[in-house]
Amino acid sequence: MCLYDAFVASHSCTFCNTNRHCVVRIGTLPYFQIDKLISMSTVTISAQEINKLRQATGAGMMDCRKALTETNGDFEAAIDWLRKQGQKVAAKRSDREAKEGVVIAKTTADNKTGFVVTISSETDFVSKNADFVAFAQSIADAAVANNVNSAEELNEVTVNGSKVSDLINDKLASIGEKIGISRFEKVEAPYVASYIHGAYRMGVLVGFNKEVGEAGKDIAMQIAAMNPVAVDANSVPPEVVERERNIVVEQMKQDPKMAGKTDEMIGKIAEGKLNAFFKESTLTAQPFVKDSSKSVGDYLKSVGTDVKVIGFKRVALG
Repeated sequence: MCLYDAFVASHSCTFCNTNRHCVVRIGTLPYFQIDKLISMSTVTISAQEINKLRQATGAGMMDCRKALTETNGDFEAAIDWLRKQGQKVAAKRSDREAKEGVVIAKTTADNKTGFVVTISSETDFVSKNADFVAFAQSIADAAVANNVNSAEELNEVTVNGSKVSDLINDKLASIGEKIGISRFEKVEAPYVASYIHGAYRMGVLVGFNKEVGEAGKDIAMQIAAMNPVAVDANSVPPEVVERERNIVVEQMKQDPKMAGKTDEMIGKIAEGKLNAFFKESTLTAQPFVKDSSKSVGDYLKSVGTDVKVIGFKRVALG
């Protein structure tokens, strides 16, 4: 008989590794909870998945393993699980794409449309090669010249008599690595500023309601450095707000200092913490990187009382 509490039918027991049908007890644990325990225990978490979560969050290996086990291998849920345990997770958001490659940010001559194109590669040996950078520049130039709206459309554009998709296949054959257009973003506005950071490892586009000159680059650099989730609190997606609220509430429920506080009181405290999140994570509320004594919103007012950021895109390798 297995020494652990389990019920296993028609396959080997997860706990004692035999082919017997094991029925034992753990105290008064209801059988529906036992079934849940078995279901969770049979989820296979690979070392690769654990390492991916570790790279994305900065959490320890054992914590990452437990997070993935507790969430049945759901990557995003595992990030939330770690945060709910009070860990300071450095979660990389979806602006991170290929691990290696070249990110090009460009605008049209009139600065009314901007493009970010990522040409991915498998190694930095390729991505740092001058010929590969020039190749990526030519693909981005084709996006600008043809005012394309998607990576699929860009692949069909003709450059020097050949489709972009064919040029990519030719380059793949010559360098022996898988490459392709892994990310495409477009911003249209009365004025668009672009910025490339870190040897083509990050590209930023910022749309404004009017021409702002050098201030456009300042704001693009701010976005590159501080990675805001939205322009302001009102433009944060509802699902992001709800996700942050749930995490804050769960953190407080696990805090012994919050024991005995009513749900209403916890809710009010959670709203205060959300306001702190908005200040840290939305563009106009963030401290301006060139002068931390003022916010980005204050800086924009100094450029022009009616200057506004309409939207932005930030694409980074890694």
